Amino acid sequence: MIHSLGRSITRVFCLLLLVLCASPMASAAEAKTNVLFLICDDLNCDLGCYGHPQVKSPNIDQLAKQGVRFEHAYCQFPLCGPSRASFMTGMYPDQTLVHRNAIYIREHVPNVQTMSQMFRNNGYFATRVGKIYHYNVPKHIGTGGHDDPYSWNQTFNPRGRDVDDEDKIFSLTPGSFGGTLSWLAADGTDEEQTDGIAADIAVEQLKQFARKKQPFFLAVGLYRPHTPYVAPKNYFEMYPTDQIKVPQIPEGYLETIPKPARQSVTRKKNQIKLPDNLSRQAIQAYYASITFADAQLGKILETLKQTGLDDNTIIVFTSDHGYHMGEHGHWQKTTLFENAARVPMIIAGPGVTAKGQTALSPAEMVDFYPTLAELCALKAPASTSGVSQVPTLKDAATASRESALTQYANGYSIRTPRYRYTEWGDKGEQGVELYDHETDTVEMKNLGNDPATAQLRKRLAHHLHKRIEQANQKPKGVKQVKFENRRRVPR
Repeated sequence: MIHSLGRSITRVFCLLLLVLCASPMASAAEAKTNVLFLICDDLNCDLGCYGHPQVKSPNIDQLAKQGVRFEHAYCQFPLCGPSRASFMTGMYPDQTLVHRNAIYIREHVPNVQTMSQMFRNNGYFATRVGKIYHYNVPKHIGTGGHDDPYSWNQTFNPRGRDVDDEDKIFSLTPGSFGGTLSWLAADGTDEEQTDGIAADIAVEQLKQFARKKQPFFLAVGLYRPHTPYVAPKNYFEMYPTDQIKVPQIPEGYLETIPKPARQSVTRKKNQIKLPDNLSRQAIQAYYASITFADAQLGKILETLKQTGLDDNTIIVFTSDHGYHMGEHGHWQKTTLFENAARVPMIIAGPGVTAKGQTALSPAEMVDFYPTLAELCALKAPASTSGVSQVPTLKDAATASRESALTQYANGYSIRTPRYRYTEWGDKGEQGVELYDHETDTVEMKNLGNDPATAQLRKRLAHHLHKRIEQANQKPKGVKQVKFENRRRVPR
């Protein structure tokens, strides 16, 4: 009987071991929540799910129905390089010391732990497809650009016919494409374009991750709708130029804003007072590029679903900053207006319980890092300055922060749920701007000199100064290196 009891105990013990081995605790790959980080280049909120009456973005719109769409999300710097360095480190530009393009992140913060590096350090396979850090577009397409190799296990640099077709591209400045308005209704198929190739690579990577049951952080950076606005002809045909509406500004408008703000919207001289026919063509090309990019995102998202990975994958969709398409008389980026500061931001997947809801409270791109860390049960490093948006992802009516901070040149701007307040120069010595979004959603009526707003401006100024001070705090555990007279000086 004793031997029989011993055999029974042994059987129970073995069965228990089998159960434990089959449980999620025994498989790190099965237990970890994956991340699919999708980002377009130079995309504003001209999307169907953000209420645009013309732009067709069915795949992004569908994603918004599955997760939380942030109505008021903002970049920290309306320029590719500084913005990307900021959200990939969870630090403000005054902490990364990156205030212009063409800088490798570790030139200024050599020992920083980037967002994807955190996942990599925790057993994830981190893959980059396309543009995540800064690239000169289109010159760096097909190369590593200003990428950070420490951030990834694996990288892919797609290069399509859009690069080879440069001689066919129209540009306001012949031969110049990345920094000026330029476009092409291209021959060929989606799959021949750089972003089409990127989508196919991402699809194959997802299939491999599903087969290997490997936890992953997959970042896919599309180049469109960055200039040159290149997409196959059929996307252009969706937007006849006679149906395009070109924004207008009243006579004398520029005199109502501070000189630095005026300089920001007039710095590209060949794009001032653009002829109507060129304005319509530029907008048509931008919309076509958005819809083309949406189609590529659709392929990736469909594969995520087909492989069953969608059940255990957090999806982030965003852009690196906003974009003007004629608003305030300006084209492209680098202003402190809503058009350049605001970005699309959608988060879906495990842990996001407010599905299909819209968050009205402010969010910043530096919030990606701590938010994804919390959703994946990881600990973000002490250097991160963002806040987790998880409370908002669980209940869209819950505010995770009260304002969003954006800077450019010598200006800083905050966006609260109702107001935008901007100061140029030290504490506004070169001018201030105040816009009330309840009555002026396009920010065309500057209340910065209105005596009736004096007390409001005082409160907002106090809050802005506090935000600036926080954004300048030395990040914990990160060495800062600044350049003075071409020498590296520790800070």
